[in-house]
Amino acid sequence: MEYILFILLDLFLIVITILISAGYLFKRQIENEVKQLYRDISFENREVISEEDLAALPAPVQKWLRSSKVVGKEKIQTACLKQKGQMRTAAEAAWMPFTAVQYFNFAEPGFLWYARIKAAPLVHITGRDKYFDGQGNMLIKFMSIFKVSDASGSEINQGSLVRYLAEIVSQPAAALNKYIQWEKVNEQLVRATISYRGVTAAGIFEFDQKGDVVSFSAPRYREQGGKYTLDDWHFKAFEHKEFEGIRVPARGELIWKLSNGDFSWFQFEVTDLKYNRPEVL
Repeated sequence: MEYILFILLDLFLIVITILISAGYLFKRQIENEVKQLYRDISFENREVISEEDLAALPAPVQKWLRSSKVVGKEKIQTACLKQKGQMRTAAEAAWMPFTAVQYFNFAEPGFLWYARIKAAPLVHITGRDKYFDGQGNMLIKFMSIFKVSDASGSEINQGSLVRYLAEIVSQPAAALNKYIQWEKVNEQLVRATISYRGVTAAGIFEFDQKGDVVSFSAPRYREQGGKYTLDDWHFKAFEHKEFEGIRVPARGELIWKLSNGDFSWFQFEVTDLKYNRPEVL
């Protein structure tokens, strides 16, 4: 009996060691990819945003940037956002809690999102969504070891660019970048078009009377069973807060608008947001 217990203990220690090593290696990969994301950025840039910088933008976008309090502050080149929330893979599936950290490059469109998702007691999934040099990639691993998905291609590139466009709400001054074009629809709606590395995406931002972003909608490719469909992807903001003096959405939801009804699949809360940090947080 003692011999069997020793074997079971050894196996347990081996499994724990493998899990710890796998998690460490995955985090090292993230660190290296963040450094690559920031490779061409100079953190010595101290350019300050002025009212003159807003002049060419549609009135609702100008109002948004003013209400966000970016005027008079340094132009943001990078951001690190931490969030928590819950997500699910299908309307009938259970919600899974997650924590995540996301890095942004606003000088050139790019981001890296790293999440740890609790699938069940003692069971987790790690996910990494990356957009860099015009190429998107979604990597998912079970227990940080077994690869579940490693998706890339033209549909992923388009979806990643749509996501990046939506997530400039994390740093409204990114609206000033020349790779984004703005067209006023009415006093609350503005169409934004982003073109980068041969791919173009467009979506509609909606603002309230105060100038806060309340929603974003765009066609985005959705993968189901290895096949892609172009569906309406919708972001809805519920709450705004200030981080380092800039007002941004702090709580929200992602919804697929499908022919058989709305599918809410991602609910989040921003817990921290830092700007222009060269280090990996």
